[in-house]
Amino acid sequence: MAAPCIAAKDSCTAWIHVGSGPDRVMVYRTVPLETRNEAISRALIVMHGAPRNADNYFRSATAAGFLAGALDDTVIISPRFASNSSEGCHDKLEANEINWSCDGWRMGGEANGNSTLSSYDVIDCILALLSRRDVFPNLRHIVLAGHSAGGVFVQLYSITNQVHEKLPFALSYVVSNPSSYAYFDTTRPRETDYATSARAPGFVPDPPADNASAAEGSPYPVFDDAKNCTRFNDWPYGLDNRFGYSLRISAEQIVAQSKARATIYLLGQLDILPIPSFAKSCPAMAEGPSRLARGQAYFNYVREKLGANHSLTVVPLCGHNDRCMFTADVSLPILFPK
Repeated sequence: MAAPCIAAKDSCTAWIHVGSGPDRVMVYRTVPLETRNEAISRALIVMHGAPRNADNYFRSATAAGFLAGALDDTVIISPRFASNSSEGCHDKLEANEINWSCDGWRMGGEANGNSTLSSYDVIDCILALLSRRDVFPNLRHIVLAGHSAGGVFVQLYSITNQVHEKLPFALSYVVSNPSSYAYFDTTRPRETDYATSARAPGFVPDPPADNASAAEGSPYPVFDDAKNCTRFNDWPYGLDNRFGYSLRISAEQIVAQSKARATIYLLGQLDILPIPSFAKSCPAMAEGPSRLARGQAYFNYVREKLGANHSLTVVPLCGHNDRCMFTADVSLPILFPK
């Protein structure tokens, strides 16, 4: 077999058609997706962040693959969700390339001008391509990983997709340093639900909530500022007012799927700074004062509330940086499982 293609350039790209029409998305990939390859036993699909920089994420993922000694038996794929809209995103689109809204792609939103296509349909399509046994007969495990806005994408896709149980291989989800998570009820974390070290520098905690559940010490009391923070439980922070792909199944099924699916939260030990891309909206701040705090609190929530057998790994000395997160020693066996 030819050596893996690991440069973020045109020769390492491919176009994937989504739906029945000409609509398509561009992906970076290390091996052709149409050519039989018996050497491939794993796949890593890595989701970019808000800048839609799939090329940089492809570089980080292939660097991780090199460090893990996994480039020869792993296909690495980095899709681009391009946006050229009035919302501030100005990517150059190729012919028939799908145009997503600037933020909607991470939440399973519909394509601009085509309400039949959701951003999560793209991952469904990629998984279908990888499922072809005539092309990848020995593929046994896929990891879908995302960092920052890509982490939001992966967490929401993990709980809403309907293809997971139909796949001929194992699929696990790596949610890395997202700005928020989808809660399944109207509770939100307290200060005791994340480590003191996860608080942002200069963080001043709110006074204790004066409600019965908090007074009794129950885990995750009902959010006490719903009157002022009216959208705290709207999608993607909760299950109210969902749209796009997430409406295809019931809230009850979403909760059940979240509990059952293999999910790993990958959090940077130093991701506690309110950098410019940090989500400071009321619904986001209701989940915690930093990305590290939000991740720790959410992990405790799904474990205690749902009994989910998810796992959490804190990456030492990493902040909000995908290269640091994905190439760290503790991350490699998660991204490239044996």
